[in-house]
Amino acid sequence: MKKRIFSGVQPSGDLTLGNYLGALRNWAKLQDDYDPIYSIVDLHAITVKQDPELLHHRTLQNLAMYIASGVDPAKNTFFIQSHVKEHAELSWILTCQTYMGELSRMTQYKDKSQRHGDSIPAGLFTYPVLMAADILLYQADLVPVGDDQSQHVELTRDLAVRFNNAYGQTFTLPKTYTSPFGARIYDLQTPTKLMSKSSESTAGVIFLLDEPDVIRRKISRSVTDSIGLIQYSDDQPGVKNLLNIIALIQDKTIEEVVQRLEGNGYKALKDEATEAVLSVLQPLQHRIYQLLDDPAELSAIYTAGAERAREIAAVTLDDVKRKIGFVL
Repeated sequence: MKKRIFSGVQPSGDLTLGNYLGALRNWAKLQDDYDPIYSIVDLHAITVKQDPELLHHRTLQNLAMYIASGVDPAKNTFFIQSHVKEHAELSWILTCQTYMGELSRMTQYKDKSQRHGDSIPAGLFTYPVLMAADILLYQADLVPVGDDQSQHVELTRDLAVRFNNAYGQTFTLPKTYTSPFGARIYDLQTPTKLMSKSSESTAGVIFLLDEPDVIRRKISRSVTDSIGLIQYSDDQPGVKNLLNIIALIQDKTIEEVVQRLEGNGYKALKDEATEAVLSVLQPLQHRIYQLLDDPAELSAIYTAGAERAREIAAVTLDDVKRKIGFVL
């Protein structure tokens, strides 16, 4: 049996080069060896206020980006979270198994509550339980997450153990998954901070649908240093970041890229990074727009995905409901 991977992406912002190199592109490499289930988690997105038209557009756009990145709908299950009602239902059941203290210790909640005070929505407090439901519904073995979400996977494991101990073996205990492919991509203006779709400034963020001229400008203005040497060093985070981008896209080792650029200045490094980025993003953009221009194809993909997801989720949820005493 192939191990099952579950991952969800919020349609709350435009995806970036970091998302592509760190996740989307790599998922295509997993689809023959694993059973992947991917969701556009629109229920998570509404923990903060969303513009309805923009949320609708980004949900479909994110789905198109998955597919354009090489993730085959025939080998992966794609669906929109709100199309599978079992997520919300299991989330409520698990909420009743979760302690207030556990949720109040979640780092992201503490950070946001300090900024927003009493006006923070309740959904931001309880959404780790919804995340747990997302994972446990599909008996996922592995969950690819960044460091900022690993605490939530630990909560998921705790809830699974608690339920299993109380009602008998029900849930698989998931583990975090670290991809063997790729490296982290950092903000071009602040190369000590990860490139993020939620960054306050977009000057250092390359979005997947940025125009070529915008990409050229952002990379040409990327922060380097006064050392003047192209070398892969933690003392030169800006240079290191550009080298990572080039190596990942060209499927070369860092040593090969550094050796080829040896003796050149930072302009040559930035030019090389620009051409590398354009070489992948321009065909990617073409395929994304093709999909967005064919809503029937996208609809067929997410409808079929939701049907398969419901088949799996319903089995888990019925088992849970039966064990806790609900009348089925």
